[in-house]
Amino acid sequence: MSTDNKNFVVEGKLADNERLKTESNYLRGTIAENLTDDLTGAFVGDNFQLIRFHGMYQQDDRDIRAERAKQKLEPLQNVMLRARLPGGIISTEQWLAIDKFAEEKSIYGSIRLTTRQTFQFHGVLKPNVKPMHQMLNQVGIDSIATAGDVNRNVLCTSNPVESELHQEAYDWATKISEHLLPKTRAYAEIWLDGEKVETTDHEPILGSTYLPRKFKTTVVIPPQNDVDVHANDLNFVAIAENGKLVGFNVLVGGGLAMTHGDTSTFPRKADDFGFISLEHTLAVAEAVVTTQRDWGNRVNRKNAKTKYTLERVGVENFKVEVEKRSGAIFAASKPYEFTSRGDRIGWVEGADGKHHLTVFIENGRILDYPGKTLKTGCAEIAKIHPGDFRLTANQNLIVAGVPAELKDKIEKIARDNGLIEDSVSNQRKDSMACVSLPTCPLAMAEAERYLPDAVTKIEGFLAKHGLPEESIIYRITGCPNGCGRAMLAEVGLVGKGPGKYNFHLGGDRQGTRIPRMYRENIDEKEIMEELDGLIGRWAKERQANEAFGDFLIRVEVVKPVINSAKDFHDVPNYAI
Repeated sequence: MSTDNKNFVVEGKLADNERLKTESNYLRGTIAENLTDDLTGAFVGDNFQLIRFHGMYQQDDRDIRAERAKQKLEPLQNVMLRARLPGGIISTEQWLAIDKFAEEKSIYGSIRLTTRQTFQFHGVLKPNVKPMHQMLNQVGIDSIATAGDVNRNVLCTSNPVESELHQEAYDWATKISEHLLPKTRAYAEIWLDGEKVETTDHEPILGSTYLPRKFKTTVVIPPQNDVDVHANDLNFVAIAENGKLVGFNVLVGGGLAMTHGDTSTFPRKADDFGFISLEHTLAVAEAVVTTQRDWGNRVNRKNAKTKYTLERVGVENFKVEVEKRSGAIFAASKPYEFTSRGDRIGWVEGADGKHHLTVFIENGRILDYPGKTLKTGCAEIAKIHPGDFRLTANQNLIVAGVPAELKDKIEKIARDNGLIEDSVSNQRKDSMACVSLPTCPLAMAEAERYLPDAVTKIEGFLAKHGLPEESIIYRITGCPNGCGRAMLAEVGLVGKGPGKYNFHLGGDRQGTRIPRMYRENIDEKEIMEELDGLIGRWAKERQANEAFGDFLIRVEVVKPVINSAKDFHDVPNYAI
């Protein structure tokens, strides 16, 4: 750490997670021993937290928890695994392998596409956990550092059209991911039966106690903000000249999580530090991470994210330290503009003459339903497709690099299995939710299971008020941790309790404005009544092409959030 900046370190009793990491022997804990304990389906003690660094969360099915308790059984303990898939690209061979595992070895049988541009397995029982890691390793995938206090899966704009530029950006996303990975051999030793080497582990970037909290990184290609840069700690905005990548604008300090009732927590937009040329990319990424490592709050985990470090030490001080550590000086930011952040559903032709099909997957849940066999359809496409699949940060799937001679055949498979439905509305395409109940232990209210019916009602309001082709960026997250990115929506619901949500309004379509709480702790009926009235006003009073969130700000239904640290929690209610 820079000795002249000791005043930026938070003093006090360290959070217990710091003890846990210190005593973990570089993330090993007693996970290996725990695997052989057949008296419980759980990972116990510190291992409950440590498995997160290996890409897993312990969960149970909360729908049947009470019934199992009546039977004097422990909850149905299982793990959710999130894979590491920088940029969301997966080969068809890899897809078929994960499809087979989900079918045969998970409770729910599904593949879940996530807002972190990767896939998750849900409902894997302890006897299948090690085989799961070994299967992934055999096809070239791992789950290292997709959870825990580390840099997580690196996102990259899923742009199949500008193929050369996307390839360059994707290559950087992969390099950043590899550069910032933990160096401990714990993952290989525990899950892959790697040889235990009698040398000391060393973490030159993350440090022996890793980061104060989770850390998220993206590479984004304007004008698409499909990775929601303001939800992330570190963002590299691609700057191209004549179709070639020349460098990045670097945005630092975004994040959406907060804690109900704690006004010291808030969602925050990222700050633009300036432009760097390509050769400084890894050094700057490392410098941002190590500065956060050394200055981040290890006393209070609720204030440990990068966004709070910037608020506490000052953006300029943080930026100067990054320059000092990286040896790079930020130039003035290059101009860019975000115009959209959704995925292009349907077919597009790339600059290389190949075709790309983006299919809409509601909630990212790939499973076979009656009359809608999504999982079977994806597998059938994978069997004949010579290109790859790309997972998007909006939970959709791109069949990328389709040769012209296979286009019709792949479209027929997609249509036959419900992967293409021409009737899907713009509103449904612009809606998103986190997993929430019944599997997420943090969930306070429904999200994934509630979203389809909620969207149907909003579709009805839009049609009723003469706007059937319009849409609103609508998102639900089951708790304030932000996985559904509701705090960058025009309408964002944040779970507060069973059937209850905080109701936020006023984000924008580009993902550059945080919505403000409009009503607190209200139920679905009240939310829908409010939306019906507000959509009616929007239909009658909006200006030409004015988006819903912008309209709400203009007519002062809510005031815009300008500086989250100062005004996010100001006066939650505004009279219509």
